[in-house]
Amino acid sequence: MNKAASITCTILFAILLSACGANQTRPGDQVANNVGARVNPVTIDGVDDGSQIDPESVAGRAPKERVIFFDFNKSEIRPEYLDIITQHGRYLAQNPTGRVRLEGHTDERGTREYNIALGESRAKSIARMLQLQGVSSAQMRSVSYGEELPVDEAHTEEAWSRNRRVNIIYEVEVQN
Repeated sequence: MNKAASITCTILFAILLSACGANQTRPGDQVANNVGARVNPVTIDGVDDGSQIDPESVAGRAPKERVIFFDFNKSEIRPEYLDIITQHGRYLAQNPTGRVRLEGHTDERGTREYNIALGESRAKSIARMLQLQGVSSAQMRSVSYGEELPVDEAHTEEAWSRNRRVNIIYEVEVQN
């Protein structure tokens, strides 16, 4: 293996390794009065188990548009999504108990490693913009699924464009 390929592999491995460790829950992340609580993702449709979001909860009052799409091979935020991200940023800054998971996705083109890194880069782009709005880094976590969770499994440009996205998932604590 030549030197350039070796350096590239080392960099990709470091990116993947840091992405894996960055999303782990650390002791002390839970609020003291919520000992025994676990975090369940909440989408616009409700909690994992199909229940409805409480409209008075932080997740229930959050902006409803929660998917940001990206151009092929890019992690720059498209201008038409700036207002949506700004709305989430303002909302989270005003509601410090709100927490979001930024899920980065790609289409199927490219290697698995490249797509994981690209999905992470997309999620981090959203996180940086939210931080500019005053959102604490403790309110956010990023994860990349790369090409693994497509919303459309067709092999067309239209399908690929739907798969290049970041989902903004509001999380709530649910007592065990």
